[in-house]
Amino acid sequence: MPRQTPEPIPTDQLAITMPPHHTSHEAERRYRKERLAAALRLFGRYGYEEGVAGHITARDPEFTDCFWVNPFGMPFGHITVSDLIMVNEAGQVVEGRYHVNQAAFVVHSSVHRARPDVVAVAHSRSVHGRTFSTLGEPLEPITQEVCAFFGDHALHDGATGVVVDEEEGRRIAAALGGHKALILRNRGLLTVGDSVDAAAWWFLMLERACQTQLAAKAAGKPVLIDGESATRTHEQLGNDLVAWINYQPLYLQITRDAPDLLS
Repeated sequence: MPRQTPEPIPTDQLAITMPPHHTSHEAERRYRKERLAAALRLFGRYGYEEGVAGHITARDPEFTDCFWVNPFGMPFGHITVSDLIMVNEAGQVVEGRYHVNQAAFVVHSSVHRARPDVVAVAHSRSVHGRTFSTLGEPLEPITQEVCAFFGDHALHDGATGVVVDEEEGRRIAAALGGHKALILRNRGLLTVGDSVDAAAWWFLMLERACQTQLAAKAAGKPVLIDGESATRTHEQLGNDLVAWINYQPLYLQITRDAPDLLS
C-alpha cells in the first residue's frame, strides 16, 4: 500500500530556544557570567584581542552600578566563569582575584551609566573594524546584514589615544547615544545590547560589515540598498532578540568545544 503523506507537526510542539527568565538574582548572575565567559572565548577564537586590550562587560542584575569584566592580562582563550571580576563605578574590584584594566573601566562604565537599558558592552581589537575606523565614515547599506545597523550606529570623531580620562569616556557614551553600535575613529568598534549575547553578536556583525565595505569599495563602486528597504530590513533584523537568537549556534559551539569555560 502507498504510504500516507506525513501530517505536519503542530508548531507548538516544536522546540525553539528563547532567552530564559530567571526568578533570582543569583540565577541571572550565573547566566550572565556564563555568557560573558563564552563571548570572551569566541572573541579570542576570532582574534579580537591584542596584548591586554579588549573587553566585554556585563551589568550585574542585583548591583546594577557594578559590572562583570575579564581580568587584566588574561588571554581570552583561558577565561572561565570563576576568573571574571566584578567592578564598581569607581573602578574598584569588589569581587574576584585580579586587577581591572582602567581603560576598560572608563569607557564601559561611562556607557553603562549613560544607558541603563544596556546589559553588556563589547569593545575589542578587530582588524577590519580598526581599519575601517581610520576612514572616519559610517557604514553604508550595501548588504542585507549591514542594514541591521542602518540608522542605528554612530561615529565618534574624537581623541585617538588610550582612554583613561573620564571626560573622554563620557564623550564616547554621548556619541553612542541611543544606538547599538559606535565606530571609534582610529580605534575600532563598540557595541551594546540588552544581553551579552546581543552585544557580542552585534560586534561580530559590525566587524564583518566593516570587512564587507572595505572589500566592496576596493573592488569598485557598491550599489546601495535604498533607504526605505534598508529601514524595513533594520526593523526585521536590527533588534536585540534577533541578535540573541542568531548568536545561539555560536554559544553552543564554543561551550561544546571548550566546556571548561563554565567552571
